[in-house]
Amino acid sequence: MNLFKTLLATTAIAMTASFAATVFADEADMTNAEVRKVDKDAKKITLKHEDIKNLDMPGMTMVFQVKDAALLDKAKAGDKIKFKVIKDGSAYVVTDIQPAK
Repeated sequence: MNLFKTLLATTAIAMTASFAATVFADEADMTNAEVRKVDKDAKKITLKHEDIKNLDMPGMTMVFQVKDAALLDKAKAGDKIKFKVIKDGSAYVVTDIQPAK
């Protein structure tokens, strides 16, 4: 019975650590920005962003494509947001938008 409790406790700790690592890794890939323009028809968003660390990109204002047009419903010009962007071929594509805290 002691072996079972030890295995159960070890599994619970490992799962918690794994979940925490995933949450913090996702948060680390998020970048602060201010929305300058939203173009739903073209599925694009213009952002004035801080350095994008996962892409080694300095802060600037630029236009991004969005993976899903529904993401654009989460933002309007002037909003402070956090966003996640990936490089897809030669394009930079926003995959997540969250309100800044």
